Amino acid sequence: MLLGLALLYVGAVLFLNGMWILGNIEDREISVINIFVGTLTLLVSLYLAFGPGADAGSVKAAAFTLLFTFTYYWVAWNRWNGADGRGLGWFCFFVGLTVIPITIDTFAAATTTWGFWFGVCWGSWAVLWLMFWALLALKKPIGKVTGVVCAAQGIYTGWIPGYLLLTGAIS
Repeated sequence: MLLGLALLYVGAVLFLNGMWILGNIEDREISVINIFVGTLTLLVSLYLAFGPGADAGSVKAAAFTLLFTFTYYWVAWNRWNGADGRGLGWFCFFVGLTVIPITIDTFAAATTTWGFWFGVCWGSWAVLWLMFWALLALKKPIGKVTGVVCAAQGIYTGWIPGYLLLTGAIS
């Protein structure tokens, strides 16, 4: 259930961040959802890492979830301090590279439709983080396509699987 909870709101923040990149939401306003989802994923990660029943698998899930948490907090912070995002872009490069073996491992362990879908999600997030690196750190003119990809990923990697996990349609 925690995965469904986190993914539902990851879907919201990715969709809204995509809308922000496309110029449909102001800089100051986008911070709200990033702080909320950053805090939610931080709490989920802390529970997974230190809560009852924490084990190697839950600590690994916490570590991977914190990649999202820190990204959302950094986006919010940059909107408040006016930074150009280059530091965040280089963090996204680190995360994008980190997520490549996570994607491979997820596909290798997949035995269900959900397992394969989750592999697609990780692969999609790797691409998105690397797009953020190109946009922010390398200053490539890919803002429009990055915004569209971010919004679309909010739907198919977050909102839909989060909703289906929460409703018990997939497990």
